[in-house]
Amino acid sequence: MWPPGLPWALALLVTAASSGPSADPADRASIFADLSPAELRAVRTFLMERPELGLSPSQGGPLAKNSLFLVELLPPQKRRALRFLEHGGARPPREARAVLFFGAQAEPNVTELAVGPLPRPSSYRPLAFKGGRAVPFWARPMTRLEYELLHEALVAALAPLEPLLLQATGFGFQNCSERCLTYSDIAPRGVGPGERRTWLVIQRFVEGFFLHPVGLEVLLDHRDPDPRRWAVRRLWYNGRHFGSVRELADSHARGELALVVLPEPPARGLFSSYEPRGRFGTPTDVHGAKVCEPQGRRYRLRGNRLEYGGWSLAFRLRSSAGLQLFDLRFGGERVAWELSVQEAIAFYGGHSPAAMQTKYMDAGWAMGASSYELAPGVDCPETAAFLDAHHLLDADGPVRFRRALCVFELPTGVPLRRHFDSDFQGGFHFYAGLEGRALVLRTTSTVYNYDYIWDFLLYPNGVLETKVHATGYIHATFYTPEGRRYGSRVHSHLLGNIHTHLVHYKVDLDVAGSGNSFETMDIRFENISNPWSAGARVVQPWLHRQPRRREREAALPLGRPAPRYLLFSNPRRRNRWGHRRTFRLQLSSHAGPVLPRGWREERGVTWARWQRGQMCHPWGRGVLAPVTPPCWHLPVLPRSWSRSL
Repeated sequence: MWPPGLPWALALLVTAASSGPSADPADRASIFADLSPAELRAVRTFLMERPELGLSPSQGGPLAKNSLFLVELLPPQKRRALRFLEHGGARPPREARAVLFFGAQAEPNVTELAVGPLPRPSSYRPLAFKGGRAVPFWARPMTRLEYELLHEALVAALAPLEPLLLQATGFGFQNCSERCLTYSDIAPRGVGPGERRTWLVIQRFVEGFFLHPVGLEVLLDHRDPDPRRWAVRRLWYNGRHFGSVRELADSHARGELALVVLPEPPARGLFSSYEPRGRFGTPTDVHGAKVCEPQGRRYRLRGNRLEYGGWSLAFRLRSSAGLQLFDLRFGGERVAWELSVQEAIAFYGGHSPAAMQTKYMDAGWAMGASSYELAPGVDCPETAAFLDAHHLLDADGPVRFRRALCVFELPTGVPLRRHFDSDFQGGFHFYAGLEGRALVLRTTSTVYNYDYIWDFLLYPNGVLETKVHATGYIHATFYTPEGRRYGSRVHSHLLGNIHTHLVHYKVDLDVAGSGNSFETMDIRFENISNPWSAGARVVQPWLHRQPRRREREAALPLGRPAPRYLLFSNPRRRNRWGHRRTFRLQLSSHAGPVLPRGWREERGVTWARWQRGQMCHPWGRGVLAPVTPPCWHLPVLPRSWSRSL
């Protein structure tokens, strides 16, 4: 969807000539580098000065306006990038991806533009969403301005409940200074297309407020661009539903409400705080084991290019979804074009409305731009190399995030290889061993209550591993006896709700070239005659290979047993023994489906149906992209792919 008067005649992008394959490796990696603060400012200035866009500053003003929400790098097309990296072709034009909210027009919508060439942009062009549909304005991500207006509307709407809240919690919304209430908001924001209604969990504003729900949940309708028309549509208190604020207030005034009076939170030793308490068997005033580099760093970091133990790669931290690696090589040969985080979801169940409704899709909350400062000695070793990041998200200029990434070498604690050759007389013929080490590229995403720790590990034997650790606080709701069906009671008035986390990675393998095939291999058993002993039989394993030539054959459903070995090979490249050049993909997840197939919200995360899915899509933008909430609005997979499965 375009704003009125947008010109269709766009200027041609200017491409700069390159020096070919002999260019410096760091310069080659720079085509994948995140936009610099100067480039972010240049894109914003260029778009703000385009009269046909009619953009206003992000902060302040009404919601019904045209504004710039996000600017980040638009990676070059794989075909162009390979031509530059491998064949001395022209350097791909450097472009930005810009997400704009067009709220001040007859059909408000969310639009994506490609802006370039950088560093001096002079043109833009549309980036169509999958399926060719425009994203309506009601499906936009939340902004700081909308949160401010949401808080004001909530405080005003709940004024009649102030006596109830003060009596039950000792905290309030009206003119509070220290003993204030706050809220956590739930997504998706509605039960169908066209809605923008959010359940808000009311909580005491203390350290770890996520674990202090007071028993009140409020459904606020904020679809209208005019906040004066926002209204509370429903409330839930301690297991009961109410149709209006007045109904709940009257029930309390008449003494008909089952009021839960919460105990006063202690001044110290609050259970939700990170303040150490209790006794530990290990002394806490003595330093534990540390990572050290006796002779300095053994890896090389130049700009966004990383080299270690035969590995080389380019990396970036995109604002929308986080870490993205490109052009991964081992021993000088490319093994993967891209490895990146695409999405993380957490789907919940519970007795309260908020718990029932919670189905978070964290890319919609800008996982990459939630990469806050890493603490040396805790988040990463003191010896790590720390890197800053710059994001332009819901702001009127780039914002610096200090120490958003770190790189460090880590002893694994297990030898990579070792052998003790005993002479069985108390001595040995020889001993040999190699220390086990890995290089770690790490960042975090603090998406509200959860802190995801994202690790990419490079091993000197050619193994590449991804890990994610979920820490922070659980997403919890107010305890009621009915809630035990959906979780565990973790404190006096707190329920830890059942939920499933799933993470979506994109892996574009290029094993000795881009013409790869996929096959699975399992172990089967055969019962054969013993060739050296007449009448005897031998039962032994053998390797059963199954080529997976079609997308349907290559998709492995989640929750079903998968083949033991997933192999990506180059049929035209073989090693000295005649075997295909091959990489194995090893999956370790034990998760099951988050919802029945085809259910409303499940259609927005169709990638979660599969342990792995394969797309025959060699060029262009990423096939599997983050979804703009609400999650049912846009399909994650192309229509033909999801229909064929």
